Amino acid sequence: MKYFLILCLFFGLFETIFAQELPITPKLLSDKCSKPRGSQEITHLVLHFCSDAVENPANPHVVQRNVEIFETYQVSAHYLVGRDGQIYQLVKEDRMAFHAGKGKMPQAPFYENELNIRSIGIEIMAVGSENDMKMFMSAENYRKIDKKNIGFTEEQYQALNKLIADILKRNPKIVKDRKHIIGHEEFAPARRSDPGELFDWKKIGF
Repeated sequence: MKYFLILCLFFGLFETIFAQELPITPKLLSDKCSKPRGSQEITHLVLHFCSDAVENPANPHVVQRNVEIFETYQVSAHYLVGRDGQIYQLVKEDRMAFHAGKGKMPQAPFYENELNIRSIGIEIMAVGSENDMKMFMSAENYRKIDKKNIGFTEEQYQALNKLIADILKRNPKIVKDRKHIIGHEEFAPARRSDPGELFDWKKIGF
């Protein structure tokens, strides 16, 4: 009986440990979509939305298609969160992903055109509001998008909370506040609108 209880405790602990692991599917882009980061400290996390809505408004959230777009245009982020909450790693954290581009931090430290090398980027598969998307597509094409493909899913918010917590464990210089976890629109408002007005920051603790 004693050994039975010990085994139960062992396997219960084993299952708990593995249940807490964050399932991440590797889908690494080629090295031309990123470059070595160097010794710069990672201090920020940048959230984005992405989709294939411009070319495929009827079916904008095919993961492989979106990955191919990144590869074709040689842009990237470290992670991609699918509609079902599945997390994909596109670039390893020790490499600089091409996700933020040119811009300037709205508050100190005032990184100008240097956010890529100081940050980790997360793409969330979603279509923004019509207002968010007007710089990317016509109103006519926007109206072809099924409403279920607009905005963010609860599964994505749940996955995002876990992913952010996991990233912060490895990168203690990223403070969990809105000065260090920002949207792309805050860094480059003239050319980006993501994650946009449909993204509920409260659902990730802000």
